[in-house]
Order: sequence, then structure tokens, then C-alpha cells
Amino acid sequence: MNDPVYTVILLLLGTAILIMLLFFTGKARIRRKLGKAPIKKISEFKSGETAKIKGKVKIIGDPVIALLSKRKCAYYHVVVEKKVYNRRNINWKTIINKEFAGTFVIKDGNEYAYIDRGNIKSYIMLDRNYTSGLSKDAHPVLEAYLNSHGYDTKGVFGLNNTFRYKEGILENGESIAVLGKGKWKDAKEAGLPSDYKNILVISQEKGEYVYLSDDPDVVEGTMY
Repeated sequence: MNDPVYTVILLLLGTAILIMLLFFTGKARIRRKLGKAPIKKISEFKSGETAKIKGKVKIIGDPVIALLSKRKCAYYHVVVEKKVYNRRNINWKTIINKEFAGTFVIKDGNEYAYIDRGNIKSYIMLDRNYTSGLSKDAHPVLEAYLNSHGYDTKGVFGLNNTFRYKEGILENGESIAVLGKGKWKDAKEAGLPSDYKNILVISQEKGEYVYLSDDPDVVEGTMY
């Protein structure tokens, strides 16, 4: 059918579906939840409250080493996708989606907050991107990472499979926003050095989550 009105309707319908998919994806929900939450200073937080705080990351002890870029960090998120072919389409299939948190606190003025690492949902900006494929061999670091997860860079007839790799981290001193329930505890009770004395521990009840992001729009509260 070549009716231009019909074509416009299809385009509008496709756009609406795409917007809905983006709106309801897990990462979009995290970003939206953090963006809407009111910001509270750590010093104003009362035990039992749920609110958003923001501050700068301070790593405790040894930093985490990001898997692909080998950067020192407090937290990393790695996504690896493989190009897959079928009879009609070419798609990207997520084969690795891994996040890991080290020990860190958030500094806001003279106060600190510690994040319970057991139940985090994050929206980390994926700022490093790599590719490998038919005419581009995977870097040894990327190849070793794929091999460690049971994937081979080579496919049929020894040709390279096509992958794309994305990585995001939380660096020492980086500004982030965190949403969760806070409770003031003695540093030793929270498993931290006694130098931190009384510290706000951000956590949630079983089945709920702590949300965090380094997206500048979320941190600064400018997305709405």
C-alpha cells in the first residue's frame, strides 16, 4: 500500500512503540526513579528515612580494577553483545552483563554515607566502547575476557565473530546520586574503619533495592 497517510500512521506507531520500550526498560526506570526523587543532605538524614543523596565517591581500601579498561574504580558495569544472524534479521544478543562493587563511601560536606552492596540497581554511564569482528581482531584483554566466560572470538571457518563491548565505572572523586533507606550506625558496626565514626548506611529491606547513578542529569536533578 502506497497511501502516504498509511505510511505516516505506521511511522508514528513505530515511534510510539520505540518510546514505550525505552521508557519501560530497566535502566530507564532506574534513571527516572532517581531523577524524580528529592535530594536530601546526608547531615539532614534521619534514621529510617528514604531519600536521595548525592556526593563524591571515596574508595575504601584497594580499588576495583575494571575488567576491560583496567581502570581503578569503586564500581564497574560491563556489557558484551554478539552479532547474531538468522534468516531474516541481524541482531545484537547480550551475552555478558556484569556489575561489581568494591567498598566505598559517598562524601557530602563533612558527612559520609556507606552503600549496602547486596541489593544495588544502577544506571552507570557506559563511557568505554570497543569492537571486534571480521576485519578487526579482538584485543588480547577482550579475547581473554570472552574466553573466561566460555565464548570464542572465532566462528565458522576460523573467521572472527563480531562483538561490541561497553564498560562504565565509578571513579574515585566522581559525583553520584543514591536513593535508598538510611540508618545511622557506628563505623565499626558497618564494617568500616573507625575514623568514619558515625556513618549513614544506605540499604533496603529484602526484595527492595538501592538505586545509584553517575548520570549528570540525575545527579544534578536537571532531567525533569
